[in-house]
Amino acid sequence: MTRPQVSAVMLAYGAEPYLVDAARAVLASTDVEIELIVVDNGCTGDGIDVVKGFPGVRVVRPETNTGYAGGCRVGAAEATSEWLAFVNSDAIVAPDALAKVVAVAGEPGVGAAMASIRLAENPELINTSGNPLHFIGLSWAGGNGEPASAHAVRTTVPSLSGCCFVIARQLWQELDGFPAEYFAYHEDTELSLRLWQRGLRPQYVPDAVVVHHYEFSRNSLKVYLVERNRLLSLLTAYEGRTLALLAPMLLLSEAAMLAAALLGGWSKEKVRGWRWLWTNRAWVGARRRRLQAERTVPDGVIAAMMTAKVDPSNVEAPPGMGIFNVIAAGYWALVRPLLRRA
Repeated sequence: MTRPQVSAVMLAYGAEPYLVDAARAVLASTDVEIELIVVDNGCTGDGIDVVKGFPGVRVVRPETNTGYAGGCRVGAAEATSEWLAFVNSDAIVAPDALAKVVAVAGEPGVGAAMASIRLAENPELINTSGNPLHFIGLSWAGGNGEPASAHAVRTTVPSLSGCCFVIARQLWQELDGFPAEYFAYHEDTELSLRLWQRGLRPQYVPDAVVVHHYEFSRNSLKVYLVERNRLLSLLTAYEGRTLALLAPMLLLSEAAMLAAALLGGWSKEKVRGWRWLWTNRAWVGARRRRLQAERTVPDGVIAAMMTAKVDPSNVEAPPGMGIFNVIAAGYWALVRPLLRRA
C-alpha cells in the first residue's frame, strides 16, 4: 500500500533549543512519506544551520517575523503533500504519531485530528488532550497535568491544539488556513470553529504521543493577542443570533476582563485590542461575511461541546472567578437550549 504523503510545517523563532530534536523526530516518522518545511521567523540559535542540512528539509525565510499564524501559512504554501502536519519546534513526535493522526484525520466527517500532547518533564502527564472552549471565547490546554491514562480514549474535541495536528492540504486551502492577521494565539480555535461549522468533528488521538517542552508564560504582547483574538473569533465566527443571545453575558465578561486587566497591570493591552478591532473594522466585517457564508450548520451544533466554567490548570484564577462561573453557568443553562433548537 502507498504510504500517506505528509508535509510537516515547523516554525523557528528565537533560541529554539529543541528545534534539532524536533526536526529529527519528524523525519524519523514511520509509515508516512515525510517532508519537513521549517519556517525561519527569526531563529537566533544555530538550529536552522543544522536542520537545513538534513535530507528532506526545506528552510523558508520570510522577510519579517510572520508570527505563528503567518508562518504556518508560509510553510503550508510550500507543501506538496496530500496531508499537512503542524508541529511545534519544542514538540517531539513519537515515530508512529503522525501516521496515527493522519489515519484519523482521513476518516469521513473528521476534518482534522490532533495528537496526545504530553508534558516533556513527565510524559505520563497530559499537556493537552484537546482544548475546552468557553462560550465567551476562552480556550485553554485541556487536561493539563492530569494522568495520560485518564485521557486514553479517542474523543471529539471542541478545539484542536496547534502544537501538533493534521489536516488535508486541500481542506486547508479551501479554508485559506489561519488568517495572518491573528499573528499568534487563538488561530487554532478559529480553525476548529470553522470545521465544526462545516459539520466536521475534530478528533483527539490518544495513542499518537507527542512530548512537549511546554512553558507557560505571559508578556504584554501575548495578553494583547490572546484577548484581541478571542474577541475577533467571537465577532466573526458566531452567528448573529448567537451574539444577540449572548450579548448580556459577553458585556459582563468584557467588564470582568477589564477589571482583571486593571488588577493585573495589562489594561493598556486590553484597550489596545479594542482599538485594533475598531481600526480594522472593515477587515473584521469582511472576515465575518466570509465565515458566515461558508458555514453549513448552526452554532447549536458546537454549543453542545462548549463549557460555561473557566478552569485552566496553569493560570491562577483572578478574584471573583467563582462568582463569574456561577453566573455564566446559569446563563448558559438558559441560552444553550435556544441555540440547540435553532
